[in-house]
Amino acid sequence: MANHKSALKRNRQSIVRREKNRQAKAALRTLVKKFNATVTREPEAAKEALAQAVPAIAKAASKGIIHKNAASRKISRLSKRLHKSSTAQGA
Repeated sequence: MANHKSALKRNRQSIVRREKNRQAKAALRTLVKKFNATVTREPEAAKEALAQAVPAIAKAASKGIIHKNAASRKISRLSKRLHKSSTAQGA
């Protein structure tokens, strides 16, 4: 446990930041799950879900919650999955 005043404050700050980051990551996972649930059955709902997920992922990357390359990879894979499912249903 921290003993100095500054170390105690640092500890309090890290607890608050960790909780915010956990909530943000959980929200991201929820958005991705919503997209995955709709992508095969409802292409229009999947487009809306993707439109919600992409900015959230980008925002998390800009705030350092996830790495920017991980965010880029996630966005790419979600977009690819939507495109693949829409072309499969169109054919």
